[in-house]
Amino acid sequence: MVNVVIKNLTKKFGEVIAVKNLDLEIKEKEFFILLGPSGCGKSTALLCIAGLLKPDEGEIWLDNELVTAPEHDVYVPPQEREVAMVFQDYALYPHMTVFQNIAFPLEVRKKSKNDIEKRVEETAELLGIAHLQDRKPKQLSGGQRQRVALGRAIVREPKIFLMDEPLANLDAKLRVRMRVELKKLHQKLGTTTVYVTHDQVEAMSIGDRVAVLKDGDLQQVGTPKELYDTPENIFVAGFIGSPAMNMLEGNLVEKNETLMIDLGVSMFELPTRMKEKIMETKASKVILGFRPEHITLTKKYQNNAIEAKVDMLELIGREIHVHLTTRECPLVAITTSTEDVKVGENVWMTLDEEKIHIFDGNTGEALI
Repeated sequence: MVNVVIKNLTKKFGEVIAVKNLDLEIKEKEFFILLGPSGCGKSTALLCIAGLLKPDEGEIWLDNELVTAPEHDVYVPPQEREVAMVFQDYALYPHMTVFQNIAFPLEVRKKSKNDIEKRVEETAELLGIAHLQDRKPKQLSGGQRQRVALGRAIVREPKIFLMDEPLANLDAKLRVRMRVELKKLHQKLGTTTVYVTHDQVEAMSIGDRVAVLKDGDLQQVGTPKELYDTPENIFVAGFIGSPAMNMLEGNLVEKNETLMIDLGVSMFELPTRMKEKIMETKASKVILGFRPEHITLTKKYQNNAIEAKVDMLELIGREIHVHLTTRECPLVAITTSTEDVKVGENVWMTLDEEKIHIFDGNTGEALI
């Protein structure tokens, strides 16, 4: 098991910069997530770690070994990096059995027959596919195929697992189950794992830490809780969480030593503890952010409440997602009762003032 250090990594495809000056440190035994929308550079970064892509600038270190550094003409080929990749499309050999697919990396390394049989059997048992070893990929379900792909990676006993959206082709129910299996597997093996996904729920449920990328730029790195509770900008705030954080634009106004946000339809008074810090930033346009679960809805006006119109009620199991509009801006509140909520009527939103977020309206960076 190793730690991975990435310094100022840049990769271009023609005029397109896929990854820009990426700095990351992935700790030994960590389950680390690269998260972001399509085209953000997460898979490119993963392939650079694997050695399947050569970056234009920067360095990659595996423990104390420099494996990539274009400026110093350093490039260690993939087969010498002791990494194992698991892809979205499984990449199994259709003419081979499960046993043969898992054994293939060991045969390439010319391991003994006894060693191969022993390690394949142990790996198949670990993944719960020992009874499938004589079958071919076309005879397996999607989840079983993914386990075989994992087995082929595990049997090599690599220093690092690199996984590129390995659960994307599975149905929703199986994806949830496989997340649990992957996390349990990581706890058993303790192998450093770098995992790429665009699914923030997946990232939050299995990652020790998560790096959020956008257009090749690193936005924030932190634990799932840190990203959810203290997003550093509006992109992270909007990308992490389902439903996403609500955001309303407004202007800061100071009256009678009270700092308020003029939201157009309502004036929202900020807690006293926030005043000094926000005034120091000299921001004028701001964005008020608040999570759906931090809203209380009532029919009657409440102090410091925001008026909104109810557009739709969405029953999600034991929760109700209330879709609202204020000043033509769509919002979502989560509640367990519709007693005070009817479609087409106006309601008042009271926010948990301890959980609100304030962002700079020009830069999108978090102020509070």
